[in-house]
Amino acid sequence: MKERRRLWDLALLVRAPAALSVPGDVLAGAAAAGDPLNFRVFGAMSSSMCLYWAGMALNDYADATIDAVERPERPVPSGRVPRRTALAVAGGLTAAGLGLAAATGGRRGLLGAGPLAGLIWAYDLGLKNTPAGAATMAGARILDVLTGALAASPAQRAGTALRKGAGPAALVGAHTYTLMALSRHEIHGAPARLPARTLAASAALAVAAAAPTVREAAREIRRSARPVPQRGAALRRPALPLQGVPVSAPALAPDTGTALVTAGAVLGYLGTYGTAQLRALRKPSGENVRRAVGAGILALMPLQAALTARAGAPAAAAVLGVGHPLARRFARRMSPT
Repeated sequence: MKERRRLWDLALLVRAPAALSVPGDVLAGAAAAGDPLNFRVFGAMSSSMCLYWAGMALNDYADATIDAVERPERPVPSGRVPRRTALAVAGGLTAAGLGLAAATGGRRGLLGAGPLAGLIWAYDLGLKNTPAGAATMAGARILDVLTGALAASPAQRAGTALRKGAGPAALVGAHTYTLMALSRHEIHGAPARLPARTLAASAALAVAAAAPTVREAAREIRRSARPVPQRGAALRRPALPLQGVPVSAPALAPDTGTALVTAGAVLGYLGTYGTAQLRALRKPSGENVRRAVGAGILALMPLQAALTARAGAPAAAAVLGVGHPLARRFARRMSPT
């Protein structure tokens, strides 16, 4: 029983459910680069999850004094996990993340994981409470997506992969920036204008995530409706009195699977994070802001699913979509913030 309790406290220390929001970053970048499912991509996912957990443990090590006042129930200030243990966990998980990156991706793996680890440690040990804090964490998520793009591409096409991954990376980074802006007000509440701004930003991100799929569907519908003339049609009589001019083949119809997954993912994103922000807008208390932050962490999953689906991998995106309600259920037992 004592050992089980210790493991539970360590899971609380690293905010275990929150790491479920990490693999989708890598997957979205890999899908944009064209190969979402290969050994290097899975290695990058595992590496990023270790680095995320390391950042959570390091956060509690660095904030032990503040948490003793504001969040005494956390494992470190409550004394259930010694502060030096939190630092050791952070160091061990960082080493594991870098090791996995090197083992599965070689130099390219470390090209993403190395700077990511650097940003995480810089944030927790110095930048968190500065004006650069939110941008630093947004940069970490951007690196996560670009790491996936690198993992999905041959070495000689790394530049192309990074360009393809830049769009999804920017959207994930923008979401993270709004999340960090809210997280600064988890204890004492926020001015009402802040959740109003982050809600507007989230709506814009949802539109941006779905826009390419909508444009492609509209283009295919117009193309399929356009008459296709046949050679010599003017010299021949129709074979049947009611036969009309043939139209393009059904193969040009929009990919309904991709469109449905993208739309469902965007609705899931707005339905969870948007609703939580709306609640914080109506009553911007610390509790409501904290719930919005928790919803926003896990809402990365449907956002990542939309980005993955629009890149042409709806099946992989659907897995993320299915994982989102499971992660939310897990988060009810263990807070992701």
